[in-house]
Amino acid sequence: MSRATLEAPPVRTLKRAIVGRPMASGELEETLLPKTLALPIFASDPLSSVAYATESALVVLVAASAGAVHLVFPISIAIAALLTIVVASYRQTVQAYETSGGAYIVAKDNLGTFPSLVGAAALLTDYVLTVAVSIAAGIFAVTSLAPSLEPHKVLLSLGCLGVIVLINLRGVRESGLAFALPTYAFVTAMFALVAVGLVKSLLGETPHAVVPHPVATGAGGVTLFVLLRAFSSGSTALTGVEAIANGVNAFKRPHGRNAATTLAVLGAIAITLFLGVSYLAVHEHARPSQTASVVSQIARATFPAGSGASFLYYTVQATTLLILVLAANTSFQGFPRLAALLARDNFAPRQFTNLGDRLVFSNGMLVLATLAGLLIWIYSANVNSLIHLYVIGVFTAFTLSQAGMVRYWKRVREPGWRYRALVNGIGATATGVVATIVIVTKFAAGAWLVTVAIPLLVLACYAVRRHYRGIARRLHAGADAVVAAPPPRNSTLLLVESIDEATAGALWFTEQTSNNGFRAIHVPTRGTDPGIKPRWFRFSDERSHLEVLDGSLGVTEAVLEQVWRLPRGESSFVTVVLPELFRRPSLLEVFRHPRALLLKLRLLAEPGVVVADVPALAGTEEAPPERAVVRVLVSGVDASSMRAVNYARTLGIKDTRAVNFAFSADEAEALRHEWVTHGPRIPLEIDEAPYRDIGNPLLAYLRDLTDAGRTEVVLVMPELVVRGLSRALHKQRALYLKRLLLFEPNVILASVPYQLMR
Repeated sequence: MSRATLEAPPVRTLKRAIVGRPMASGELEETLLPKTLALPIFASDPLSSVAYATESALVVLVAASAGAVHLVFPISIAIAALLTIVVASYRQTVQAYETSGGAYIVAKDNLGTFPSLVGAAALLTDYVLTVAVSIAAGIFAVTSLAPSLEPHKVLLSLGCLGVIVLINLRGVRESGLAFALPTYAFVTAMFALVAVGLVKSLLGETPHAVVPHPVATGAGGVTLFVLLRAFSSGSTALTGVEAIANGVNAFKRPHGRNAATTLAVLGAIAITLFLGVSYLAVHEHARPSQTASVVSQIARATFPAGSGASFLYYTVQATTLLILVLAANTSFQGFPRLAALLARDNFAPRQFTNLGDRLVFSNGMLVLATLAGLLIWIYSANVNSLIHLYVIGVFTAFTLSQAGMVRYWKRVREPGWRYRALVNGIGATATGVVATIVIVTKFAAGAWLVTVAIPLLVLACYAVRRHYRGIARRLHAGADAVVAAPPPRNSTLLLVESIDEATAGALWFTEQTSNNGFRAIHVPTRGTDPGIKPRWFRFSDERSHLEVLDGSLGVTEAVLEQVWRLPRGESSFVTVVLPELFRRPSLLEVFRHPRALLLKLRLLAEPGVVVADVPALAGTEEAPPERAVVRVLVSGVDASSMRAVNYARTLGIKDTRAVNFAFSADEAEALRHEWVTHGPRIPLEIDEAPYRDIGNPLLAYLRDLTDAGRTEVVLVMPELVVRGLSRALHKQRALYLKRLLLFEPNVILASVPYQLMR
C-alpha cells in the first residue's frame, strides 16, 4: 500500500465543515443514484416549470387581447403533446448512450464536431438561464405571499443561489437527499390543487380567482404570430428534460434503464400538472399579475381563506418557492458534466475536468453560479425579462440530439431501428420547428442575446482546442529536442541580501549543487548592511567572494543583467538561488518581501533560468543537513518534464529520482509504460493520490525523506509559462505547490520554467 493511501484525509477545516470529508476516487460507485433520488435531482426543473409555463403563455395572450385567455388550454395541449414526443425520444437516447453528454455526445458521434458544439453551447446557455429564471420565479412566489419583500428580491435570489451551490458542493447524493422532500412535497401539493380544483369545477362550484394588480391587456386581434409566440413562451415546460440524458452515468446500474424509467415518470407528472394548471387558469379566471403569480391566484381561489383547507394555499406557495429555487439544481448537475466532457475533448478549460473533494465537478458549479448570479443582478431578478432569453438553447439541443439519433439508428440497424428512427425523427422535426418559432417570435424581445451567444461560444471552443493542440505539439516536439540536446550545464548565482538563517541554508544548497562553482552577488539598497562584504567573507569561511553590483539599477534589473551575461539554451541553465527569511509561517509574510516576489515573477519569464527558493524562519538555527536528495516532479514524458530531469542531472546529487502522483491505477500504469519506453534513464516512483489532490500525498512523501536523518530534499518542479488570457486555460498547479511548500522544513523548491509564449 502506498504512502498516499495510508495518509489520512485532510484535517477538518472550514472547508471540511461546509463541503464535508473528501471522498476517494474508489468511492464513486457509492455516489450513484437510485431512481427515487435521481427524480428530484434531475427532474426539479421540468416539474418546476408547471409554476410559470402557463403564466408565460398567458402574458403573451393577454397583451394581445383580453378575450384570448381561453386559448391557453389548447396551446397547453399542443405543448403537452410536444413534451410527450421529446420524452419518448430521449428515453431511446439514454438507453443507447449510457455515458453522460446528451446532445453533445450524440451529435458528435453522428453529426460531426460543429453540430455537437452548437448543441453544447445551446445547452450551456440554457443551463445558466435555467438557474436565473428558476430562482427569480421562486422569489416571485415569495413576494406574491409577502409583497413587502419586493425591494429585496435580487438579494434574496442571490442568497438562494448561494445555498444551492453549497448543497451541491457536498455531492450528488447529499444534494438528492436535501432536495427529495421539497420536490415530492411540491408534486403532492400540486396534485392536491389540481384534483380539488377539477372536482369543484365538475360539481359546478368553480372558484373565481382574485387578480391583484393585473398586467395591462391589449385590444387587438389574435394573430398567428401571437399564437406562435404564446406557444414558444409556454414551451418553457420542456426545459430540463435533457438533463437526465446529460447525467445518465449518475444513475445506479443499469444506467440507461433507470434513466429511461425516471424520464417516463417525469413526463407523466409534468404533463398532468401542466395541463391541470392551464385548465384551472382558464376556468378560475386567473390572469397575469404584477404582484401575484397565476399559481398563487389559483391556490387562493381553490383553498380560500377561512376554509378548513386554507393551509393548503400556504403549502402550495411554500413548496412552489422550494421547487422553483431547487429547479436550478438540475443545471448544477448538467452544466458541470457537460463542461467536463468539453474539457476532456479540449474544447473547454481543463480545470472543468477536476473532480472536487466530494466527487463533483466543483469548478463547473462555481462558474455556473457566477454567470447565473450576474444575470439575476443585471435583470433585477425579473422573470418576464429573463424568460425571453429562455428556451432557444434547449430546443436547439433537442433538435440536434434527435437528428443525431436518427443517424445512429440508420448506422447500427438494430432490430426495430425503423420505428426508433421514426420516433426520433418526429422529435427532431417538432423541436426544430419550435426552435425556429422561438427565435422568430422572441428575437426582438431579447432572444437575440442567446442567438449571438451560441455562435460565440462555439468559436471560443474552437479557439481553446487550437491552443491545447498547439501546446501539445510543442511539448511533444520539444521532448525530442531536449533528449537530443548536449549534456546539460548549469551556472549558479546566489543572491545575498543579508547574513541570516536563510542565507546559511542557501549557501549550503549552492555548495552542494554547484560542481563548477558559483557566484555570490549582492545588490546594495536602502537599509542593507554596508559592511556585508567582510561579514560574508567570515560567514562563508573564506570559501567564496561576494560581488557587489550596481545598486542604482535596482535588485531585479541588476540580477537580470548578470543572468543575461550567462549562456542559456536547451542544455544550459542558470540557477538563481534566493534566500528568504520569514518571521512567521504566514502567507502575509510573502508580501513583506515585495522585491523577492517581483524578482521571481520576472525571472520566470526568462528562458533557461531556474529559481531555487530557500526559505527559513527567523530564530530557527539548525545544524547543516547531512545529505541532499533530488526529486523531480513529472507529469509525463514531455518537453517540460524532460527539461526538469535534465536540470536535475546538473546538480550532481547521486540520489536523484523522478516522482509522480497518479489519480488512478490506469493513469499510473500508462505513465510507467511510457517512462520505460521513452523516458530518461533515472528511476521513477509513482505514488497514489486517491483524493485527486497531490498536496497531501506530496507532503507525506517529502516528510518520509526529511524524517530519515537530517536530509534536505531538492524538489525540481517543471513549470509551463504562458502569457495573456491563455493562462486561464492551464491549471495553476505550480503556484499551488509553491504556496504549499513555502514553509515546509528541509525542502528547497527549484522551479524549471518551460516557455510557451502564446
